[in-house]
Amino acid sequence: MSEVIQDRGAVRRARYAVAAVFCVHGAVTGSFATRVPWIQDHASVSAGQLGIALAFPAIGASVSMPLAGWVSHRLGARTALRVLLTLWTLALILPSLAPNLLTLCGALFVYGATAGMSDVAMNALGVEIETLLGKSIMSGLHGMWSAGALIGSAAGTLAAHMGADARIHHALAAVSLTAIGLLACRWVLDLRPAEDEEPPPRFALPPKSALLIGAVGFCAVFAEGASLDWSAVYLRDVLDTSAGLAAASTTGFTLTMAVARLAGDKVVDRFGAVRVVRVGGVLATIGGLLVVTAGHPAVAMGGFALMGLGIAVVVPLAFAAAGRSGPNASLAIAGVATITYTSGLVAPSAIGTLADLTSLVVSFGVVTVLAFGLVAFAGVLRTASRQTAKVTPQEAPAPDPRP
Repeated sequence: MSEVIQDRGAVRRARYAVAAVFCVHGAVTGSFATRVPWIQDHASVSAGQLGIALAFPAIGASVSMPLAGWVSHRLGARTALRVLLTLWTLALILPSLAPNLLTLCGALFVYGATAGMSDVAMNALGVEIETLLGKSIMSGLHGMWSAGALIGSAAGTLAAHMGADARIHHALAAVSLTAIGLLACRWVLDLRPAEDEEPPPRFALPPKSALLIGAVGFCAVFAEGASLDWSAVYLRDVLDTSAGLAAASTTGFTLTMAVARLAGDKVVDRFGAVRVVRVGGVLATIGGLLVVTAGHPAVAMGGFALMGLGIAVVVPLAFAAAGRSGPNASLAIAGVATITYTSGLVAPSAIGTLADLTSLVVSFGVVTVLAFGLVAFAGVLRTASRQTAKVTPQEAPAPDPRP
């Protein structure tokens, strides 16, 4: 995208607009996750078949994310985000309509593809705004995504408790979130490519810099996926706790992640991305050691909470570093996003497979080793210092009057 000099007031408004977009994106995920049991019953699929179907969102995202840069180049950043976010919010309707395994896999592929492309578009805009403001905002944006997921899951839990048909629930949620997303998109930056800038290829391998940054994201997301899906099982099976106490460990992990993301920008601005990730890696490693050596549930719960605190800001910082690592921010972010999505896909099954072969304690020993990888490889997130753009009020972009 070409360098655009913006009025600082417009850039600040764009920051809040993109934050709202992140919240909407997370709300779609939360809305879907809470109704998976209803979708499973409606499609008449077994647990094993559901596991196969739930792999398709990650497959769709991985295939589609490289396209996001090309779409943004053709349409401009604002219009691309408007289109891709609308496709994503409306895709929420599809899984609940699926009557069998085949259609469910197809619906979830589309659901994941639209999720991935809109994810890349909104993160690329977030990086551009961060550069214009000259301070870290990516951690807070991802915190807003977590807040949106919490809102969506709370609404979904209420709908499930009331016995609401997921087709009606998701249709109402999709329409509402589409309207909110389109409204927010009016104030995002309308960045456009320079006249002489060549369009990126529709599909391309990510640059080497993105692969290195993505490896750091892989470690963090693997630990996140393992903890989210297996922390409650760990407390129940290894430490013989009640179901309620086991579930509380997952809640504690999620809470520390959300709080750390919302507060992370100020910490990053003060200490720098590399130092924050290294300290976070130390905390996550200590947390992992507490988990694998715990003889009491409280120790393991503290360990999972420390892991959430330690890995919380890694993915936002990885996206930010990718966006500044080369001339094509969208392509680099797509590369990092593909790696992290893949990590999130393989982590839960890898933990389960290793636990079957050995034990859950050994599985989380591997997670602990990956957490230490954040300490060892945080240096790849070091990028050139951000340049704060000079702005003039007369050059402020007017909000798009179209809904």
